[in-house]
Amino acid sequence: MEWSDLKLFLAIARFGTLGAAARSLGLTQPTMGRRLRALETSLGQMLFQRTTDGFVLTDEGAAVFAGAERIEEEALAVERVLAGGSRQLDGFLRLSSSDWFGAHVLSPVLAEFSQVHPKVVVELLTDSRFLSLSRREADLVFRIQPFTEAEVISRKLIHIEYGLYISRGAPHPEAGDGAGTRLVTMDEAFGDMPDVGWLQRLLPRAGIVMRSNSRDVQAALCANGAGLAVLPRPLGDSLATIELVDLGEPPPGRDTWVGYHRDMKRLARLRALLDLVIERLAR
Repeated sequence: MEWSDLKLFLAIARFGTLGAAARSLGLTQPTMGRRLRALETSLGQMLFQRTTDGFVLTDEGAAVFAGAERIEEEALAVERVLAGGSRQLDGFLRLSSSDWFGAHVLSPVLAEFSQVHPKVVVELLTDSRFLSLSRREADLVFRIQPFTEAEVISRKLIHIEYGLYISRGAPHPEAGDGAGTRLVTMDEAFGDMPDVGWLQRLLPRAGIVMRSNSRDVQAALCANGAGLAVLPRPLGDSLATIELVDLGEPPPGRDTWVGYHRDMKRLARLRALLDLVIERLAR
């Protein structure tokens, strides 16, 4: 069994469908299916049970999965060590952040970086998932929760202030019961976000009319008169179509952390980008 076969097997096991696994590896779904059949034939074992909901590991597949993850860990460690020793300011870097942070905070810094280091190709993934640094799903991750992984080097990068916004010119509510006030807020999967509790406390009888897990979508809904929205100040203050609402206290802010795998600490292009990010944002 080759390493490429193990990568394919692990992708199917993790994503559960051929389509999603194929996209993660940059392959087509028919190619994934053909290579999986060839792998199972060569092993003489069915690794997955095909169901209407996707692919589920068989007992044999589960045994292979445990060993494949150990091999993957060793192979990726070698890749990280080799990549981390590169002193060249060219090559590829993959970053991960939330959508609004990437669009409104990181993008100006990345544009500046590309002018100074045009041979470094930066890919920014705006994803609500926490991508794995150890599996090199990303080289540099920005997120609102501290890193707890022992192999990750991290630091608090910046504190982001938040504000409550309304469509420009619309009447402002006052702190109190909030009856008749319309809100645009996070979807229920993010119901424990600090700003959600803040809204419930200051405008307890306000009605939620729209939800979204995207701050940019919330800002657009707010600008079009759908309702009030709590937004990061770098996003909200950049839009002329909305304005701040003062309820006597601001919504709670959030810290943003940046982290990378310790094996990548000598990677010149990563260090150059991180130094610029810290210089521009951490002051």
